[in-house]
Order: sequence, then C-alpha cells, then structure tokens
Amino acid sequence: MKSTTAVATAHRAPRADALRNRERIVAAAREIFVEFGPEVPLDEIARRAGVGNATLYRHFPDRAELIRHVIIFVMSRTLDQVLRAEAEEADAFSALRRFVHAAADERIGALCPMLTDAFDHDDPELNAEKTGLEEAVERLMERAMQEGQLRTDVAAGDLFVAISQLTRPLPSTTCQGFDRFVHRHLQLFLDGLQAPARSELPGFPATFENLRQQP
Repeated sequence: MKSTTAVATAHRAPRADALRNRERIVAAAREIFVEFGPEVPLDEIARRAGVGNATLYRHFPDRAELIRHVIIFVMSRTLDQVLRAEAEEADAFSALRRFVHAAADERIGALCPMLTDAFDHDDPELNAEKTGLEEAVERLMERAMQEGQLRTDVAAGDLFVAISQLTRPLPSTTCQGFDRFVHRHLQLFLDGLQAPARSELPGFPATFENLRQQP
C-alpha cells in the first residue's frame, strides 16, 4: 500500500506525456514567434505543436504566461550554449564565435520584441536567467579582448543587436530558405569583431544597460 507521502508526490509530479506536451508547445511557440511575432493566434501554436487547444490552455492559461516561458526557455538554452563554448573551446574568440552561431540556432532574435512588451523586471526566474546570460557573455568578451582577439571598441550590447537583427526574418518573406543565409552573415559580422580593428566605429560601445534605456 502506498504511503500518504508517495501518493501526494505522485499527484504533484507532472506526467511524462504532460511534460512532453509542454515542451512541444514552448518549442513551437518559439518558432512561430520568430516567423510571425508574439501576437500570432494561440490556436496556431497548438496546431504546430500537435496538441489540442485545451492542452495548450491547460499549460498556459494566457498569452503572457506562454511568452514568459518562451523567454525563459530561450535564455536558459542560450546560457547553456555560452557556458559550454567557454569550457570546451581553446580560446575565447573561438568560444564567442561558437556561441554566436548557437544563439542564432536558439532563435534568440525572437526575444527582443517580447522582452520590451512582456518582460517583468520583478520576476525572479526571468531576472536570474537574463542576468546569468548577460554576465556570461560579458565575461567571454572581456577574455577575448584580454587575449587580443576581440576589438576593444565593442560591448555585449553590440553583439546582441547584431544577433537579433541578423536572425530575424525579413518583413514580407515566407522565411523559406532564410536560415541558409543567417550563419553566412553572422560569420561576416564576427570577422568584423576581430582584432586588430580595420576601421573606427562611430558612436560608442553598446552595453546591456544602453539597450535597456528608453529613447
């Protein structure tokens, strides 16, 4: 006979199929937000995830909650990518290059409009993921500068602006074949980051704090 604790734990723990459905919904939402923006009908997200509307609403009762989980999902996976690259690559710039391409595959460009509209700066989980990612990227870029591989007139904000712009599909496109060009253009951008700098950049380095400031 099961103990009361075991029964209670069984009731609290999500079933494996429920967890899989949740993951499929978040992954589908990430992809469709990139293509059509965060205002896409939730029914379309359910269709792409291969679940019923009731299943989607059972996990995410409203759009804001789904967007929140997509942001956490993307930031968490992107943080894992930068930490893994930093640990496994021989030098900081190689790690930075690997991270940039991995971040593109994670669709981090989809975060920008959602962060502006939906990010709750008092949300501890969102804030922890954001802070962890920003600190890891800044640390990696600082190492690359110290090793003489990264030009010194750039900051982490410059990197994320470029990733965001280069990984977002162009307006009025169907997105078919778009990914074929993303990594090519990211590589051109990365070549421009390498030291020694071949030109003087206008303006000033963009930090994460600069990006958070209102115009």
